[in-house]
Amino acid sequence: MRKRWIRYSLLLLLVPIAIASGLKLFDDRGYVFISFVIVALASMAFLFYYEKNEVKTRTLVVMAVLVALSVVGRFLFAAVPGFKPVTAIVVIAAIFFGSEMGFLVGALSALISNIYFGQGPWTPFQMFAWGMIGFMAGLPVVRKYLRNNKIILGLYGIFAGIVYSLLMDIWTVMALDGEFNFRRYMAAVGLSLPFMMTYAVSNVIFLLLVMKPIGEKLERLKVKYGL
Repeated sequence: MRKRWIRYSLLLLLVPIAIASGLKLFDDRGYVFISFVIVALASMAFLFYYEKNEVKTRTLVVMAVLVALSVVGRFLFAAVPGFKPVTAIVVIAAIFFGSEMGFLVGALSALISNIYFGQGPWTPFQMFAWGMIGFMAGLPVVRKYLRNNKIILGLYGIFAGIVYSLLMDIWTVMALDGEFNFRRYMAAVGLSLPFMMTYAVSNVIFLLLVMKPIGEKLERLKVKYGL
């Protein structure tokens, strides 16, 4: 339990602090540094969880494949704004391998795919948004229901779409004002509703389509290699 809270504090406390500190110290010019700090903190939480070297190496390979699937999926649907399989892959990673894996797959998916889509001060916010979606999906009390109940899985897809949009709207406001303005934030939320709805629907579609085929393969890997 003590180790779990150490891992969770790295993700829930230090990552937001890193983002806020980076914005304060570097304005919008330190996003590369902030991005790599997020990856470092998420990796520490991941490595704390997987202590055995053999298991760690095999799990890292699985994580790399999941990140690659997520990134490629974002590329393939680049022409359709808000309609992406990234959240589905991140959630599935979390369901089968826990919160640390979910956060890291989400954060790396944003960082790596933005090599194509464009890096910028929005990158740390995307990393944190997708990372938190994965983190919450991997919590023990949540993951068992997501794995066994399609209705709850679909509802989580809607929830994830809303959370992602709300978190990214924070960046929108801070990019405009240099600080958080609640009235402007509510205006940004209102303007982003079409994107939020599209993203929520796409999450449900992709989760219901890929959960079974990818989940079955991940389960076989877990049993075969003791992951």
